[in-house]
Amino acid sequence: MTMRDAQPMVMENEALQALGSGQIAYVRSMTSDDLLTLFPEVPKLESGLHLWVLLNADGTPIMLADSREAVLANAAEQHLQTVWLH
Repeated sequence: MTMRDAQPMVMENEALQALGSGQIAYVRSMTSDDLLTLFPEVPKLESGLHLWVLLNADGTPIMLADSREAVLANAAEQHLQTVWLH
C-alpha cells in the first residue's frame, strides 16, 4: 500500500473535542472585550482589561486571571500540560 492508497482517518466531533481533555490546557492572553465575545455568559467586565485564560482541550474555560503566572500555577496544580495560543 502506498500513501496515495491510504484512507484518511475520520474522527467524530465529540472524540476530537475530548482529545487531550483533562491532560492538556491552552493558555491565552486576551482582553475583557475578547472574552465577552468568546464567552457571552461571563459577567460584564471593565472594557480593555488584559486577562489570561486557561482553557480545557475542548475549549471550555478553566480559569481566568489577571496574571499569566496564576493560570500557569493552576495548570501545574491540576497536572495539566500547557500549550500556548496566540
